Amino acid sequence: MRDAITNLIKSYDVTGRYLDRDAIDNLKSYFETGTARVTAAAVINANAASIVKQAGSQLFAELPELIRPSGNAYTTRRYAACLRDMDYYLRYASYALVAGDTNVLDERVLQGLRETYNSLGVPIGPTVRGIQIMKDIVNELVKAAGVQHTAFVDRPFDHMTRDLSEQDI
Repeated sequence: MRDAITNLIKSYDVTGRYLDRDAIDNLKSYFETGTARVTAAAVINANAASIVKQAGSQLFAELPELIRPSGNAYTTRRYAACLRDMDYYLRYASYALVAGDTNVLDERVLQGLRETYNSLGVPIGPTVRGIQIMKDIVNELVKAAGVQHTAFVDRPFDHMTRDLSEQDI
């Protein structure tokens, strides 16, 4: 798994350049938000089950057809699989928060996910909505933990929803 520092240095190394002002500013920003990112990950860790349960409840309240007969979350097994996947997305979002980089999401979550879901008949729209709900819940919890600027929290969740939402034309 790469982080913001590794990716920055790699990009400069590939082009044979020294770190310039932009690189130094990026590194400075990464280190300045370090405590907040670790706090956010700790909040997610401490509340993961609750976040997933609350997001699942909200998702199924918004899209009740998912839990009705013939819905994709109908039956206990499918319902549990949906919550398991939400927990998976949340866990990897926390890794990306700490790393300050979304590459772990591409490598471990998103590569091939849309194709897998399509082949299994799992609708992408509700998956995207579930991730968005979790983002909102995590933002609230992180703010309640005393982190004032939480824009960085959106990045991994937005990255997943954007990637899953993209359509080939």
